[in-house]
This record gives sequence, C-alpha cells and structure tokens, in this order.
Amino acid sequence: MDLPVDEWKSYILQKWSLLPKSIQVTISTAETLHDLFLHSSPLLQPEDEMFLKRLSGGYLVGKDPDASLFYREKGNQKFQAKDYMGAAVLYSKGVSHSGPNSMDISLCYANRSAALFHLGQYETCLKDIVRAQTHGYPERLQPKLLLRKAECLVTLGRPQEASQTVTDLESSFAAKPTLSASQFQILQRTLCRVKVKVQEKENLPEIFPEALTKTFEGVDLREENEQIPGASSSVSLHTDPLKGRYLVATKDILPGELLVKEDAFVSVLNPGEVPLRPHGLESKWDIQVTNGDLHCHRCLRHTLAPVPCDGCSYAKYCSQECMQQAWDRYHSVECSLGALLLTLGVFCHVALRSTLLARFEDVGKVTKKLCGEMSNQGICLPESKNPAQTLKYDLGGEGDKKDKAVQTPIPGCDINGKYERNYNAIFHLLPHTENHSPEHKFLCALSVSALCRQLEAAGLQAFTTDLKPTKLKAAEPPVLCAELSVWGVAMLRHVLQLQCNAQAITTIQQTGSKESLITDTRRVRLATALFPVVSLLNHSCSPNTSVSFIGTIATIRASQLIRSGQEILHCYELAIQLLLGCQSDAESFLSAEHSVVGEIEDALAQAYAALGDWEKSAAHLQKSLQVVEVHHGPSSVEMGHELFKLAQVFFNGCAVPEALKTIQKAEKVLLVHYGPWNDEIRELQKMKSCLLDLLPIPVGPKE
Repeated sequence: MDLPVDEWKSYILQKWSLLPKSIQVTISTAETLHDLFLHSSPLLQPEDEMFLKRLSGGYLVGKDPDASLFYREKGNQKFQAKDYMGAAVLYSKGVSHSGPNSMDISLCYANRSAALFHLGQYETCLKDIVRAQTHGYPERLQPKLLLRKAECLVTLGRPQEASQTVTDLESSFAAKPTLSASQFQILQRTLCRVKVKVQEKENLPEIFPEALTKTFEGVDLREENEQIPGASSSVSLHTDPLKGRYLVATKDILPGELLVKEDAFVSVLNPGEVPLRPHGLESKWDIQVTNGDLHCHRCLRHTLAPVPCDGCSYAKYCSQECMQQAWDRYHSVECSLGALLLTLGVFCHVALRSTLLARFEDVGKVTKKLCGEMSNQGICLPESKNPAQTLKYDLGGEGDKKDKAVQTPIPGCDINGKYERNYNAIFHLLPHTENHSPEHKFLCALSVSALCRQLEAAGLQAFTTDLKPTKLKAAEPPVLCAELSVWGVAMLRHVLQLQCNAQAITTIQQTGSKESLITDTRRVRLATALFPVVSLLNHSCSPNTSVSFIGTIATIRASQLIRSGQEILHCYELAIQLLLGCQSDAESFLSAEHSVVGEIEDALAQAYAALGDWEKSAAHLQKSLQVVEVHHGPSSVEMGHELFKLAQVFFNGCAVPEALKTIQKAEKVLLVHYGPWNDEIRELQKMKSCLLDLLPIPVGPKE
C-alpha cells in the first residue's frame, strides 16, 4: 500500500541484481539525492516502463458505461432486499463510473436518492435529486423524483417548499400525462398522502437544520505559540545532533491540555485493498467496499453520497466544492495518473502531491532551494552549521525583546526563527538516506523516474512553469527535461522522508455483520499525511501525549503530567502503542504459548510491516510462529501460512539468507496440504527465483 505493488518491487530488485557491480557501488555511495537520482533515472528502460504499464492496466480507474450498469443492477438487488446502505454504496460506484451529463449518472443519482431516503438522510437525498435533474434525468420519470423531494421537505419541516413542489408536480401531470394508468394511480395515492402531510405542517414554523455539534474542529489552542503556528505556548522548539528537532515543555502541563492542533500540509487517502482486474471470464468489476468509497478524497470526511471526478472513476469527494478545490490544487495533474499511482503506492502519491502543493507558495524560492541544494551541498544536509543550537524565546510575551535572540535558524524556520508550517518545513524533514538499503533507494528512484516520465509524456510538465534550474551539471544531461528532474529529486526526497515522518490518520471502523448482537470496532488507517508541527515530536513507545483526528486535522493532547523541561513525545503508530500495552499486560498473567499472546505478536508484526520496519516485523512474527507450532504442530497448514508471511517480511526487508531458508520451510509444509498449484506456493517460487539471482556466483578452486 505504502510502497509499490509486489510485482514491481520484485522486478526492480531483480533489475538491481543484474546491474554491473560498478554501477551498484556508484548508486550505493551517492552522497546526495541529486546524484542518486541522476545515476538511477537513466537506467529506467522502455521495457521497464512497458512492464509497469501492464501492471497499472490492472486497475480500472476510467469511466465505463458497462460498469455503471453493472453497479446499478447490483444496487437494485440490495435495494429490493432492503439493504439500503449496501445499495447506496453500489449506486455510488455506478455514479463514479458514469460520464457527466449522461443517462447513466442521472439514473444512479436518482436510485441513490431513494436509498438515502430510506436511510433517513433527507438533506443528502435532496442533493442527489438535484444532481439527477442536473445530469438530465428522464422527464417521464420526474414525477417519482418530485414526490420523493416533497416527502423529504415535509419530513424536514419545510412545508412551503413541499407545497410548491406538489403544485409543480400537479402542473406537470396536467400538461404532459406521460404515465400509464396504473403508474398514474400509484403516484396519485402517494401525492394525496404527501398533500395531507403538507397541510398538517403548513401552520407550523419553518424548521432549519441546527448547527453542527461542536467537535474538535471547534476547539482552539488556549494560547498559540508565537514561533510555532499550530502549537501551544506551553512548548518550545529545540534541536540536537542526535535527536534532531524536538519539542520541550516550557511549564508543567496537565493531562488533557491541548498542545498541537494542525491541519495536514498534504494527505492522501489510503485506497485499501483495491483489487486488480482478474484474468479469465469472471466479472472485472468488484463490489468490495473500500475507504475510497466512503470517504472524501480531499477532506477525508465520511460520506454516503460522494461526488465523483468528471475525468476518472477513482477520485470521489463529499461535495462539489471539495472536488473543485482538489482539481485546482492537484487533481488536474493526478487525474490521468490514477492507475500508475495505485501501482507505485501511497508514498509516491504523497510525494507527487507535496510538490504540486508547493506551486502555490513562492515557487521561485522553492526552486532556488531545490536547484541550489542539488548542485551544492546536496539535498539532505541541514542548513544550520551548529545543529546543537536551541531556539530561545520569552514565551510569556512580557520579556525584553533581546531575550528572543535567534542564532543560526533551525531548519524549517525563517530568518526570524519562526517555524514555517509550509513546504519549506516539509522539505527539511530528514529523509535519513543513509539508513535506507541501496536496493530500497534504487526502487524509490526508479519509481519516481517512471512517474516523471509519465508526467512528461502526458504533457503535464506545465506544472513546473517558471523553473530555471541553471545550476544543473551540463556535463551530465538528465534523461528527463530539466524542470522535471528538479522535481524528481524533490519527490525522491519526500518518498524517503515518509518512511519515518509519515503520520497515519486513523479512524474507528465497525466490523462484523449487521445481524451480530455485539458490534465490534477496530482502528484502521484512513490516510497517510505529513504534518510539519506534529513531525517535530519524537517517537516513543511510552509517549506522554495522545493524538486524535477529525478529517485532516490532528490534535495532540497531554496524556499525563509533563514537567517543565521534559520532552514532548508521541507514538507514531497508535495501533502499535495499544498492542504494546496489550503485550505487556498479557505477559503478566498469560503463558508465553497462550494463543492470545500469539495473536498480539502477529498483530504487532502486521503493524510494523505497515510502517516498513521489516526487522521488528520479523521478530514479532517469529514469536507468533512459536505459539502456532505449539498449538497446531510444525507441519500444520496454519504453520505453513505463518511461514509464508515471514518469508514475505524477510523478502521485503532484503534479508536474502533468512528469506530463502523460510521459503524452503514454507514450501515443504504447504506442498503437503495444497500441492504445487497453490497461489502461495507460486508466490514463494517467484520470491525464491528473484532472491537466487541476488546471490553471488560461487567461485571454485583453481585447477
């Protein structure tokens, strides 16, 4: 999800293994991201792009009238079964695949309005009725739509509008009697019922929707920090050679105090398990519901009635306003790249969107920084010559101005020492290039290169207008046009930053069937985002803060008493925080072989894998394996599945010997239960083939 799909990862890993040793060394020892990108990008060959294009072709993100009909019919089946929620989601899928101003989209909107009416979503139902009419809903079917509109208005306590709708409906009956006798009788009975309701409520005052209940969005900081926008005055910014930038309490902070309230600089909705188009005769359209079907792709609000992009079937929004804002700021570029972005993963998507958003700031300043750092000290070095310096402010506001002395600015701060919650701050988040394996950096560099090539091929380099990278090395002309090379290096930086700076925006999701007596819930990752201020907090498995999200807004509160001078810490992945607490509790009263202990270890392995921390993921998965072996035996099918997962983790972490050893064990177990044609066995064989290519060729003794 975060990184490219497994097929592309395996392909690039194999490509890396076939490179001459000299080129591998050149890329591995590149001192700057500019050099890394410069040496990697030309290695992307046309056949590589064709392979990536075939992979991307498995995602259906365009408009398709046949898909619209398919989803409308499936929605009708749900509607007949009185599953109105399921019907609404399927009608939404039909809306997404329909072209604007078409019969298909008008019918899907109208059908969805009926489902929303039965769900009691009357305001949203009215909006869908208007949308159906705007897109050319057939005149012969208008009476049903107008009756639904009148019933909504009556229920909402708006009798005057309902009365006018009834009058319009009667006039249309008289002018153009297009209905059959039986249809006319049904509508007449419904109309009479609505008229009675209108008369009952006509003498009552108009009722307007009440204001939304105050939420975290309406909660503000008690006193905002003068130097860190979005942070409380109770904290200050420090920097250290080892810790980097971090926040410290300037006074004792009580539990529950709001310390940070920040809107994400950039966020990308996690697509969930978006299925590739299946091969064979089965339907190529999937009815699985993902986050992308239920949340706005810009503000992340939950919605049962999304408005789709006019150009693609993937991007959906909670309103026309959100759709227009997304189009103006980034989606006009992203729209034609939907399948490629799904193939390359969320991190590449966030990297692209970050650079697109940078255009709306001082482009000249951003470009100067990019080009200057590319040609001089490199793109990953901090500006400050003395990283141990600390910003010192009199946050009380009454001290002498001289006390607010700022020496060399901390990276991300302006010349006055004020932290900039903008692209400059995002740019200065550390990519920790030295901590990434050469194979991973090569994968990221070629993925970004492929994205840049597609931007160039689509004629979308217009988004780099006014860029003049005059300091690029003339002796080594890039394969891409100069402007896209500049932004390519920036995107590569962002992809590497995200490994340790990405913030998972989470939400609570209900699980289990609706017939279940007990509703279960779980916290799921909704989106991946970058928060300039939140990123200043260092990670700890024993944090002193908690984070909550409302849409794209993050709020951080003290979870315990924080003394003056103490560092502000939080856990980058709340799932991990909860699981580690469960692990600690379980160890106190359960045996090491208890099944619950194994489940916790397995969940921790999945959480660390989602963060790309393959080493920790493997460590927890090995503990889970021990529990599985005790309960099911070393040759059980359960053991085979766990070994398969461990092999994937070792493979993704490029731990070649461990991966090959685990693959051998998994194959031995799974072959007994499934034979050679199992999907997991085929996947293991692919991984083994790729890994064997990475091993050095043994040199025998000289004769």
